Amino acid sequence: MKKIGIVITDGVGYRNFILSDFMVEAQKQFSRVVLLSCLPKEAYADLDLQCDIIELDVFEESFATWFFRKAKEVAHLQLHRKGNFGITDNFKANYSKTKTPRGYATRLIYQFTNWFHSESWILRYNRWQQLTFKKHPITKKYKQLLNELQLDSLFFTHQRPPYIAPLVLAAEQLHIKTTAFIFSWDNLASKGRMAANFDGYLVWSDLMKQELLTFYTSIQSEQVAVVGTPQFEPYILSRYGYSTDEFHQRFDLDANQPTLLFSCGDVSTSPNDPLYIETLAKAVKNQELTQSVNLMVRTSPAESPERFAPLAEKYPFIRWNYPQWVQARSNHQESWSQRIPTVADVHDLKSVLQHSVININMLSTMSLDFMLFEKPVINTVFGNPKNSLANDQRFLQYAHIEYVVNSNATYITKKEEELVAAVNQALTSPNSKLAQQKELLATQIGAPLEGTSKRIAEVLYQWSLKKK
Repeated sequence: MKKIGIVITDGVGYRNFILSDFMVEAQKQFSRVVLLSCLPKEAYADLDLQCDIIELDVFEESFATWFFRKAKEVAHLQLHRKGNFGITDNFKANYSKTKTPRGYATRLIYQFTNWFHSESWILRYNRWQQLTFKKHPITKKYKQLLNELQLDSLFFTHQRPPYIAPLVLAAEQLHIKTTAFIFSWDNLASKGRMAANFDGYLVWSDLMKQELLTFYTSIQSEQVAVVGTPQFEPYILSRYGYSTDEFHQRFDLDANQPTLLFSCGDVSTSPNDPLYIETLAKAVKNQELTQSVNLMVRTSPAESPERFAPLAEKYPFIRWNYPQWVQARSNHQESWSQRIPTVADVHDLKSVLQHSVININMLSTMSLDFMLFEKPVINTVFGNPKNSLANDQRFLQYAHIEYVVNSNATYITKKEEELVAAVNQALTSPNSKLAQQKELLATQIGAPLEGTSKRIAEVLYQWSLKKK
């Protein structure tokens, strides 16, 4: 009989592993399931999870901890940036010119990691990072908690948040097996280092497994399992979503017209979104499309909707879906991670995917969401180094986006007239890219949506039987 701790790090992990079937499936495999939450315990008050829930104390990095974590991350970027545009882009973006202690330290880190950035050096930075919080009161408290719980394994639902590092160290000291789920399709090919080293890794696909083994050469193939992702599992769960009539009533849409859905990124990743929305609104208003349509916008859960207020006032026919996520805690080093989705928002999300006819977005993972519903997807990238817009065309060179571009599964639009033409093409021939979409999905999501939670729980149980 095995006992497992499930570490929920943020709002997206909450949606993926709490609002899916994962907790039910984990309880079928393990004699005891304990939820260790980096979110407030109150976030689970309305859910009948049938397990112990323990709210973890918030860990805040000291300067020394930050320094070695930053060294580890920059060294990782240094090691892998050659020939990888996404990592090179993030390497440049992480450089600081500020005249602050962290600004000066960042520039120092860039200098010495230019020479010392091998995998062995990265592992060394990780050990030095652990030394900075080894005797921290929260690390000691984590170790005491894990010792009392007598867990066999610990499952981290996100591999990157820096505040989980002390919990990983506590598990290592007690010889508790640790497993991490690779959180998103872009995390390996363009982002920095993981928060820690784990005993096992769960990935979406064979492609992601190969990326993991390429960027983390100290990891062995047998430490990695392809399981798919629970991110999309709610789409096949009958308890979520609205009927067509309910959808139209919920968002005050004309039932006689198809609905176009623009899904936003947050302001840091997709600052041109207001332009894309206005381009669509003008096309609707000026009757440039082949038929009358509803125009709907779903904003990012990571931000409040203020930046779109002028558009909402200027184009009153646009319908808005502001994600129903609540800010659970503000006093946190990554406050955005404390935004939690409601069950109502999962209903909304599944419904806009199911009942909209076309999706438009700036190269976000929502492209995959809509492909799962066999809907045409249009990606907008108007910005380049020669115009006044934020240069979002550079993302076309990111490794995970190159797969999208090369697949021809979406319409890539770089000008206003291209966007309008793509909408008309998608309205006229909605299935023209269906074969390419299925091929891309098979590459990016390497297992069926059906049974995703069960598959993950079974792998975790089998791994818990192995000696550490």
